[in-house]
Amino acid sequence: MRKGQITRTTKETDITVSVDLDGSGRAEVSTGVGFFDHMVDQIARHGMMDISIRAKGDLHIDDHHTVEDVGIALGQAVRQALGDMKGITRYADVHLPMDETLTRVAVDVSGRPFLVFRTEFLRHKIGTFDTELVREFFQAFAMNAGITLHVETLYGDNAHHVAESCFKGLARALRAAFAIDPRRANEIPSTKGVL
Repeated sequence: MRKGQITRTTKETDITVSVDLDGSGRAEVSTGVGFFDHMVDQIARHGMMDISIRAKGDLHIDDHHTVEDVGIALGQAVRQALGDMKGITRYADVHLPMDETLTRVAVDVSGRPFLVFRTEFLRHKIGTFDTELVREFFQAFAMNAGITLHVETLYGDNAHHVAESCFKGLARALRAAFAIDPRRANEIPSTKGVL
């Protein structure tokens, strides 16, 4: 049962997240930021994780605190769900096409968080959503999930497609990296014996 649940309350946000890494791709996401809800839904559906998020944030200021804090809480819930990481595949990568856009995502579920984010947006907004918040989410998620994450959009023009290819690419890479390798189901995938 690889499940995690986190509640995070600050003066800026109040967030409850639950995740089941072996789910069916079900998402129940309500953050008050419509485009972001759509992106987190992609993580659940394409990552075959069940994700539930209820977030209330200081949206009267802007979306930044809500998006970043959801990344923190979701990362912590994923880290909790991974437990000792016995049997996981650990490494995975994917090239994710979306119309004119192609994004490469690679992950190492290593316990050593790091983010390389090489994606540019030709527009600053997708509707009312600030495109710079895509990186903020990935940063918060990687640091708190304890994963090394590389995201690079090789080409693409449409900001919506670029953002969505990043989130779907993350989902597919995590799905593969979190999968249990039946040949090493009871082993930690590291020569150190610990992640």
